[in-house]
Amino acid sequence: MDQIEIDTVSGDEITPWLEDMARLRLQVFHEFPYLYEGSFDYEADYLRKYARSKNSVFILARVNNQVVGAATGLPLRDADPEFQEPFTEHGLEVDQYFYFGESVLDKNFRGRGIGHMFFDAREAFAWQNKFRLTTFCAVERPESHPKRPSDYRPLDKFWEARGYQKHPELRTSYNWLDIGDTEETAKPMVFWIKKPV
Repeated sequence: MDQIEIDTVSGDEITPWLEDMARLRLQVFHEFPYLYEGSFDYEADYLRKYARSKNSVFILARVNNQVVGAATGLPLRDADPEFQEPFTEHGLEVDQYFYFGESVLDKNFRGRGIGHMFFDAREAFAWQNKFRLTTFCAVERPESHPKRPSDYRPLDKFWEARGYQKHPELRTSYNWLDIGDTEETAKPMVFWIKKPV
């Protein structure tokens, strides 16, 4: 079995990896529940915000020097307004939260513990940078969605085992183009939060 290497890069050190990350996002987000059409140019532009944040992080999984997975994070105050607004609307201090963006992994390398490595590394980075709380949001698709695979398993139990709690009161929406659609639509998303022990 190939050796997996996990690397952590931050701030403008992220820049050389933007194309690899954009490629992975397009590959993985084609799958349910995202069903994301996307474009390489949009992805590269979206990811540049991580390079502009001095406390951002990319966790890279590499096999034979090829990036097969990556996870991102940055202070919630540096994230898009859509992700900050649910917190400010509920009187929560945005500056206390470190936001986990995407976690994408080539399906050929799943089931090898890399997802846990991604969370371990991002949480360690957040604590080292004095953030008390970590959070992420997940898209919600109906169980009756026509493109939901019969073997699809939500990640809720994985996240709960990591100490995250779902907060249905903290909701946002994000627009993207689904595969096969001609117009973007808003997707409901709900936040999960892990408080320090």
